[in-house]
Amino acid sequence: MTPEQRAFLDSQRVARLATVDDAGRPHVVPVCFAHHAGALYIAVDEKPKRGDPAALRRVRNILARPDVSVVADHYEEDWTRLRWLQVRGHAVLVVDTAERAGALAALRAKYPQYRAMALETRPLIRVTPERVVEWTAGGDERTGGGGHG
Repeated sequence: MTPEQRAFLDSQRVARLATVDDAGRPHVVPVCFAHHAGALYIAVDEKPKRGDPAALRRVRNILARPDVSVVADHYEEDWTRLRWLQVRGHAVLVVDTAERAGALAALRAKYPQYRAMALETRPLIRVTPERVVEWTAGGDERTGGGGHG
């Protein structure tokens, strides 16, 4: 990821996480995220959700098929300023205590709402970028990173 791509991603407040279940059905949800130590972290927070947080479809899908995409975009009525960035990567649930602590600190620094939430006992997703694809209205689609896609 280039410094410009990272700056764009870090400036975004919400992205969309796309997962696929074991039958190949896609699932996309809006997520809050933080870029930390070369990866994207997404907490399953305390906002109302149906059922056990560990049983959410996004969590089940990651356990079944860890390949995911995260898309952040910028929209304005002036279409010359449109932009999106897609991070394709591998997702896992983070269990390491030190990694969780650093990622949760980054999430809380970006989202003050998380400071009052007990995220330590909830699922935490790490997306390790393998490929970055970007499009801007003023240019063409650009790719970066390694991997395939």
